Amino acid sequence: MTDSLPSIAFAGIGLMGLPMTRRLLAAGFPLTVWNRSPEKCAPLLEQGAHRVKIPAELCAEADIVMLCLADTRVVRKVVFGEGGIVEGAKPGQLLVDFSSLEPAATREMAAELEARTGMRWMDAPVSGGTPGAEAGTLAIMAGGHAEDVERVRPILAHLGQRLTRMGGVGAGQVTKVCNQMIVACNALVIAEVVALAEKAGVDASLIAPALAGGFADSKPLQILGPQMAESRFEPIKWHVRTLLKDLDTAVRLSREHDSATPLSGLAAQLMRLHGSQGNLERDPATLVEMYREDL
Repeated sequence: MTDSLPSIAFAGIGLMGLPMTRRLLAAGFPLTVWNRSPEKCAPLLEQGAHRVKIPAELCAEADIVMLCLADTRVVRKVVFGEGGIVEGAKPGQLLVDFSSLEPAATREMAAELEARTGMRWMDAPVSGGTPGAEAGTLAIMAGGHAEDVERVRPILAHLGQRLTRMGGVGAGQVTKVCNQMIVACNALVIAEVVALAEKAGVDASLIAPALAGGFADSKPLQILGPQMAESRFEPIKWHVRTLLKDLDTAVRLSREHDSATPLSGLAAQLMRLHGSQGNLERDPATLVEMYREDL
């Protein structure tokens, strides 16, 4: 630990967690890490990070404990399972969760963690993918106490270009659901567009540059359009399973609040169809393959 910088602990060294932790180390923060597959921590250990064997040990000296995990089930296990964060958490520590979870579950877990240990919870899901994580340009949507958001704002400035407090605990997750509804539906229609252009005799690789700056333009178009047109699916920057999980969360949330989300419901079914064909762990750019087939 140092006098000037808070000590950070981080669980989840995956596609997003690795570049995020690298940026924290580069900024000089003392960093302790844990990952279910410990070998993924090796690049961080070379940069000066310290690895622990169980999540509870993350709390030993950390001021802030960060999570970037796959889903609600995994977060619950890392926080409340055997050897979990709850066993080491202390009052005054803050948990910052970058994972994309169900809003209701986030609120329930936050209340339980604070009641049992005094540790508070801030949900802070991110948007921007691995390029944003590497460049430190993520959009971070936060839910939690205003003072907790301000406490970590200087730290998160090394990870994102924008941090917005959306409301109390869980509000960040609701906002991320909205984000993912737009991204997933966009990805599906971009796949339709590329496949249609190809079948109609147009060079699909020209679609994204041709539409740049117009009303149809978007980051997903500029990223996914060329990848789909070139059938360039490696390296994997994100997963079909992630978009499916978030669309399913959107559908459940809409039911809880009696809100109609027909496009996202259809998108979930199309994403599930694509995933069921062995594509869950592949990049969403592979969605174009579904439209290239004669369904």
